[in-house]
Amino acid sequence: RMNRAVVIRAAAGLAAYLHAHGGSSVVVGYDARHQSDQFARDTCAVMVGAGLRAMVLPRPLPTPVLAFAIRHLGVDAGVMVTASHNPPQDNGYKVYLGDGSQIVPPTDTEISAAIDAVGALDSVPRADAGWQTLGEAVLDAYVARVATIARPDGPRDVAIVYTPLHGVGGEVMGRVFEATGFPRPVAVEQQADPDPDFPTVAFPNPEEPGAIDLALDLAARNAADLVIANDPDADRCAVAAPTPGGWRMLRGDEVGALLATYLIAREPGLNGVFACSIVSSSLLGKIAGRHGLGYAETLTGFKWIGRIDGLRFGYEEALGYCVDPDAVRDKDGLSAAVLIAELAAT
Repeated sequence: RMNRAVVIRAAAGLAAYLHAHGGSSVVVGYDARHQSDQFARDTCAVMVGAGLRAMVLPRPLPTPVLAFAIRHLGVDAGVMVTASHNPPQDNGYKVYLGDGSQIVPPTDTEISAAIDAVGALDSVPRADAGWQTLGEAVLDAYVARVATIARPDGPRDVAIVYTPLHGVGGEVMGRVFEATGFPRPVAVEQQADPDPDFPTVAFPNPEEPGAIDLALDLAARNAADLVIANDPDADRCAVAAPTPGGWRMLRGDEVGALLATYLIAREPGLNGVFACSIVSSSLLGKIAGRHGLGYAETLTGFKWIGRIDGLRFGYEEALGYCVDPDAVRDKDGLSAAVLIAELAAT
């Protein structure tokens, strides 16, 4: 039920909330789904019409780039137009505040009330221009930051097959791997370019049966070490590995435990809090306790994990991993892929 009327009303409510709380600036991102670009422009038009400063990312980009941009630019809020891994006909509207985390109560109920208070849509001021389309600098800054996740002296010998599942992760993933010195992943050609109709998959979620079959076939033909898949907005990261019985996709809990253990092994004296949600394995708590690290269990969703004080690593079993919370306080399938690649090469 996403349409321009819904988006304009939602943006007006968010603008009213920001005015009431002293906010003055918003950055907007969008993916390659149907009408995502239009919804992003509508959001900017409403924000400028409300007297706020609005910026929009230069083109369809992953959700983690938007989450990074909020803190990097020092704005008061962020909006990402995406339906993540939902079916092709869907779209969505993800709202962040200036700390880079998604909204939680009571903020969500206050914004909802402000949306309900919006009058007739023709009474909502909308500008024809006046927002800033950001250049490549914000993406360059994100790529440079992700590059710092890999150890400068770490191993790089790993062959990876990658699919963005027709989403927006492909270009940025290639840039990230080049910046870190890893070989550029071999992309699944049929799924490499953004396509809002997701023609090769029944459901654009790497967890769904059959979604990464093309990647697994390519990996087998290329004797790859690993398969990595993002969902369409690249905030989730799936991993498949070869076993004596054939290729197997790892569960989110398995990847979460492996990444946690690897971070501890490669960083003696590591401190901070490891966190996961109540739907995830209890193993992370045991790992943290064994090494004297803090541990927190949250309600479902990265909107809670990202708000943990002192967070060093967070994950959720639905393929979401936060490996650099100082930069992105949300799940990030691109930075997670770098750490996974390093682990596989070690």
